[in-house]
Amino acid sequence: MRILAAMSGGVDSAVAAARAVDAGHDVVGVHLALSRAGGTLRTGSRGCCTIEDAMDARRVADRLGIPFYVWDFSERFRDDVIEDFVAEYQAGRTPNPCMRCNERIKFAALLERALELGFDAVCTGHYATVRDGARGLELHRSSEEAKDQSYVLGVLTADQLAHAYFPLGDTPSKALVRAEAESRGLTVASKPDSYDICFIPDGDTRGWLAERVGTAPGEIVDRAGAVVGSHDGAHAFTVGQRRGLRLGVPAPDGKPRFVLEVRPVTNTVVVGPKEALAIAELAGARYTWAGAAPEDPATAFACEVQVRAHADPVPATAAVREGELVVTLVDPLHGVAPGQTAVLYDGTRVLGQCTIDRTVSAVPVDA
Repeated sequence: MRILAAMSGGVDSAVAAARAVDAGHDVVGVHLALSRAGGTLRTGSRGCCTIEDAMDARRVADRLGIPFYVWDFSERFRDDVIEDFVAEYQAGRTPNPCMRCNERIKFAALLERALELGFDAVCTGHYATVRDGARGLELHRSSEEAKDQSYVLGVLTADQLAHAYFPLGDTPSKALVRAEAESRGLTVASKPDSYDICFIPDGDTRGWLAERVGTAPGEIVDRAGAVVGSHDGAHAFTVGQRRGLRLGVPAPDGKPRFVLEVRPVTNTVVVGPKEALAIAELAGARYTWAGAAPEDPATAFACEVQVRAHADPVPATAAVREGELVVTLVDPLHGVAPGQTAVLYDGTRVLGQCTIDRTVSAVPVDA
């Protein structure tokens, strides 16, 4: 096959590209320039897609003897990931930019260009597997549970899975990938993994948002509507947050209070007891299926749902009702926020996902 290897400059994508070459594929490496600040450098494990990463990717490609290009996707990344991130926070939601990047950049914009140029698949260093199932291709967890990245790939559709190539999916551990990179003489063998939001490398999300959307004083209220504090901008708060509330009125029971809801229209933040973070149901209108859809999505089916990349999946039932994918939890789940992504599983198989639009608390307001 003709393979376009997306090379981030990290060890995972480097070994994935090397394995694609070993498998006899015609491989071309590409690094995506996602920022127009060309002089940007990494700070340890923070940030990615920097000029330093591009140079690391080029050195790996030279070592593998494959052609290498840098493609400027910065405008698309700004529009589809960064601006979406800001808009979601302004709407009172908690977005996941990595999901949007996989959905709209790596497996939409990149794959689209790859197919136009005659490539058969895009290769990445994600830890996940694509298998043949009874009703077509299926996305499954990787063999290494701790490094599994199927959650952030839950946005992929059946057509995208048909052109996705994940050589690391059956690798038992990240340590083995690093050892393989070392044995191949790849200079990225001991390079730290990147973390946090790549376009906010210092990790100060609140400060970054304040620069872009400004500040707007508002009220912090309890579940009954009583004012218990004030803030400089609702966008700075997320559901489940405890620190930084600076409440002027203590709770009657003396216990800590947490952010339960962000209301952007009125610029209000709602707080309450930890117990009120328990969610019985979540739903989203923006849903997709990773492969074949259930034969009858309107009929409730058993599944597990995962709402964060490193969270444990929990038992649930799901069904499509009135244009929404509605997920009912067997036991309440804590700290779920609109804007997060809920990925559904059947064992190791990814069934589909939705961006959470609303949640239903398991604890009544007057409880």
